[in-house]
Amino acid sequence: MSQRLRDYEEKRDYIRMCLNSEALLRTNGQSHPATCIDLSSSGMQLSVPCPVAPGTEVEVEIGSRHSSLSGLNVTATVVRCQPGEDDLYVLGLQTTTMA
Repeated sequence: MSQRLRDYEEKRDYIRMCLNSEALLRTNGQSHPATCIDLSSSGMQLSVPCPVAPGTEVEVEIGSRHSSLSGLNVTATVVRCQPGEDDLYVLGLQTTTMA
Protein backbone atom coordinates (compact mmCIF):
# COMPACT_ATOMS: atom_id res chain seq x y z
CA MET A 1 0.00 0.00 0.00
CA SER A 2 1.38 3.43 -0.92
CA GLN A 3 2.11 5.98 1.81
CA ARG A 4 -0.49 8.36 0.36
CA LEU A 5 -3.24 5.72 0.43
CA ARG A 6 -2.20 4.67 3.92
CA ASP A 7 -2.33 8.29 5.16
CA TYR A 8 -5.85 8.62 3.73
CA GLU A 9 -6.99 5.36 5.31
CA GLU A 10 -5.60 6.40 8.71
CA LYS A 11 -7.49 9.68 8.57
CA ARG A 12 -10.69 7.67 8.30
CA ASP A 13 -9.79 5.92 11.58
CA TYR A 14 -10.60 9.11 13.50
CA ILE A 15 -14.30 9.33 14.22
CA ARG A 16 -15.81 12.81 13.93
CA MET A 17 -18.48 13.71 16.45
CA CYS A 18 -21.01 16.28 15.29
CA LEU A 19 -21.44 18.78 18.10
CA ASN A 20 -22.92 22.09 16.96
CA SER A 21 -21.96 23.38 20.40
CA GLU A 22 -21.22 26.91 21.58
CA ALA A 23 -17.51 27.64 21.90
CA LEU A 24 -15.13 30.53 22.45
CA LEU A 25 -12.20 31.18 20.10
CA ARG A 26 -9.20 33.09 21.38
CA THR A 27 -6.64 34.42 18.93
CA ASN A 28 -4.28 37.40 18.81
CA GLY A 29 -5.46 38.60 22.24
CA GLN A 30 -9.13 38.68 21.21
CA SER A 31 -12.08 36.42 21.98
CA HIS A 32 -14.78 35.55 19.46
CA PRO A 33 -17.99 33.54 19.80
CA ALA A 34 -17.86 30.31 17.81
CA THR A 35 -19.79 27.15 17.09
CA CYS A 36 -17.95 23.84 17.17
CA ILE A 37 -19.35 21.98 14.15
CA ASP A 38 -17.51 18.72 14.72
CA LEU A 39 -14.67 17.29 16.74
CA SER A 40 -12.24 14.39 16.35
CA SER A 41 -9.15 13.26 18.20
CA SER A 42 -6.95 15.22 15.79
CA GLY A 43 -8.93 18.38 15.09
CA MET A 44 -12.21 20.22 14.78
CA GLN A 45 -14.24 22.55 12.60
CA LEU A 46 -15.47 25.87 13.92
CA SER A 47 -17.87 28.44 12.54
CA VAL A 48 -16.68 31.95 13.47
CA PRO A 49 -17.59 35.58 12.62
CA CYS A 50 -14.11 36.56 11.37
CA PRO A 51 -11.45 35.01 9.12
CA VAL A 52 -8.32 33.56 10.73
CA ALA A 53 -5.23 32.96 8.62
CA PRO A 54 -3.94 29.40 8.19
CA GLY A 55 -0.94 28.79 10.44
CA THR A 56 -2.36 30.87 13.28
CA GLU A 57 -2.30 29.24 16.71
CA VAL A 58 -5.65 29.53 18.51
CA GLU A 59 -7.28 28.45 21.76
CA VAL A 60 -10.79 27.02 21.83
CA GLU A 61 -12.94 26.59 24.92
CA ILE A 62 -16.05 24.43 24.81
CA GLY A 63 -18.07 24.56 28.01
CA SER A 64 -19.95 21.65 29.50
CA ARG A 65 -23.70 21.65 30.09
CA HIS A 66 -23.28 19.08 32.86
CA SER A 67 -21.92 20.07 36.26
CA SER A 68 -20.22 16.69 36.69
CA LEU A 69 -18.23 17.06 33.43
CA SER A 70 -15.52 19.64 32.84
CA GLY A 71 -15.36 21.61 29.61
CA LEU A 72 -12.78 21.14 26.90
CA ASN A 73 -9.81 23.45 26.32
CA VAL A 74 -7.89 23.02 23.08
CA THR A 75 -4.82 24.65 21.57
CA ALA A 76 -4.82 24.23 17.81
CA THR A 77 -3.42 25.48 14.53
CA VAL A 78 -5.65 26.79 11.76
CA VAL A 79 -5.17 24.68 8.64
CA ARG A 80 -8.11 26.00 6.61
CA CYS A 81 -10.37 29.08 6.57
CA GLN A 82 -13.28 29.17 4.12
CA PRO A 83 -16.30 31.46 3.76
CA GLY A 84 -19.41 29.83 5.18
CA GLU A 85 -23.06 30.77 5.42
CA ASP A 86 -24.53 33.90 7.01
CA ASP A 87 -21.29 35.93 6.78
CA LEU A 88 -19.44 33.37 8.91
CA TYR A 89 -16.20 31.51 8.25
CA VAL A 90 -15.48 27.80 8.70
CA LEU A 91 -12.11 27.01 10.25
CA GLY A 92 -10.41 23.63 10.03
CA LEU A 93 -8.19 23.20 13.08
CA GLN A 94 -5.47 20.68 13.88
CA THR A 95 -5.26 19.99 17.59
CA THR A 96 -1.94 20.66 19.32
CA THR A 97 -3.03 20.02 22.94
CA MET A 98 -6.32 19.07 24.52
CA ALA A 99 -7.28 19.33 28.21
